[in-house]
Formats: sequence, structure tokens, C-alpha cells
Amino acid sequence: MVERRSFLARLAPHLILAIGVLVLVFPVYLAFVASTWDPATIVNGQLGLMPGPYTVENYARLLTSGAQAAREPVLRMLANSFALAMGVALGKILISILSAFALIFYRFPFRQTIFWIIFVTLMLPVEVRIFPTYKIVADLGLLNSYGGLVVPLIASATGTLLFRQFFRTIPDELVEASKIDAAGPWRFFKDTLLPLSRTTMAALFVIQFIYGWNQYLWPLLITTTESMQTVVIGIRKMITTQDALTEWQLAMATAVLALAPPVIVVVAMQRLFVKGLVETEK
Repeated sequence: MVERRSFLARLAPHLILAIGVLVLVFPVYLAFVASTWDPATIVNGQLGLMPGPYTVENYARLLTSGAQAAREPVLRMLANSFALAMGVALGKILISILSAFALIFYRFPFRQTIFWIIFVTLMLPVEVRIFPTYKIVADLGLLNSYGGLVVPLIASATGTLLFRQFFRTIPDELVEASKIDAAGPWRFFKDTLLPLSRTTMAALFVIQFIYGWNQYLWPLLITTTESMQTVVIGIRKMITTQDALTEWQLAMATAVLALAPPVIVVVAMQRLFVKGLVETEK
């Protein structure tokens, strides 16, 4: 029996979706519009809904010389944020998949206890262990370096749990077949598990890339030179306590540029991302 629905019933979901998209996209569009005008137009409250004539001038200044408050070109900040996000995402995937592989396919004492210790660290975010972590990084001489930015953030209990749950679905027959083919642990991991984990790695990569890109507190503590500051810190420095001194057009342009890389990653990997989160049969 085919259910017949009225035109209004079929239109309602699309209308609700359109309203939701409009609510989310409008502030971003307004930020882009503000980035194309001069400071006087924004401060005087004369900003309209159409882009202004200063688009090329504002973005060219931002990418080459930077804002007065931030002092560094935004291109440098974007590079630092990209290095942080990529390092965190790839590092978390590497450590998580290796730790989950050891927990599932190796037999050693206190294996379950170790897993629960890793799981408990979900309740200990960076903010809780910020002082001892900073002390270790400072003692190792990693301040103002990419190593200091990335290494303390790459351990991931979430990633370990995600890969562990996936590896538990691997049939025992597949493991036995690898043993019959005289495949060692590394070959089984490289030739069998890695291809099967592609969608899971993609889902974790998207989540952790955005997590690393949006980091604020840790880069703020670990970097003291302006050449190492990330774009999130740069936006905060551009917004001064006195509105008259804030170059709002450059702050809005930086916000638009900072939004682009995460959006590109999500759009490029959306199919693998969704499959990695919802696919139950691997």
C-alpha cells in the first residue's frame, strides 16, 4: 500500500530544513559582508546585506601584512592551525589504532584493566591536567614548537574505544586465514585491518581535525611568540577591549578564512565520515 501525503506534509520537512540552514548560514554571510566594508561603515551601524567594495583590499592586507593587533599575516596563522590540526588528527589515529590492535589481538596480563584505565582518561580533558602537561613540555624545551603544540594532544581514549569496538567485529575466521597464509602481526595489521578501517579512520580524522583546529587554551599557553600563534588566537587578539580600535572588517575576514579549512575537510570526506559513524556491518 502506497501512503499518499498532502503537498503540505511533503513540503514541511524541506521548509524546516531550509529554515535551519538559513539560521546557520546567515551569521557566516553577515561576517563575509562585514569583511568587505571599511571600518567606518561597520562602526556607524550602516552595514547592509550586500558585499562592499573593499573585498580585495581587506583580504590582501590580511594575508600579507595582517591586522595591527595581531601583527602576523593570517596566512602564517592558518599554516600554524593547519599543522596543529593535521598533527593532532593523524597522531590520534596512529596511536588509537595501534593501542586498539594491541588490546584486541594480543593476550597479556591486565589487558582489560589497561583498557579501563585508558577509558577513564575520557574524564580528564586537557584543562584538568593543564599544569603538569605544561611543566613537562617546558622542561623538554618544546615551548613555541609544533611538537609542543601537537604531542600532548594526540593521546585519544575516544579513538581507542572506536577502533576497539570495530576490531571486535572482525571475524575469527579472518584472523585464522591470515595465520594459515603465514602472515605475521604486522602484515595482518597492514594488509587486512587498515583497509577495513578506512571509514573509521575517516570519521575519526574529521572529528579530530576540527578538534585540533578549534584549540584555543593549549596554544595560548604553549606559544609565546607571535609567529607560532594559531588563527583562533589571532581572532581574539584582533578584538580589543575598545571597539573604536578594533578593525572589525579584518576580524570578520579572519573568521571567514578560519572557517574554510574545516568546511573543506567535512565536505570532502562527508561520505566516508557518515559511513564510519553509522555503518554497522564492515
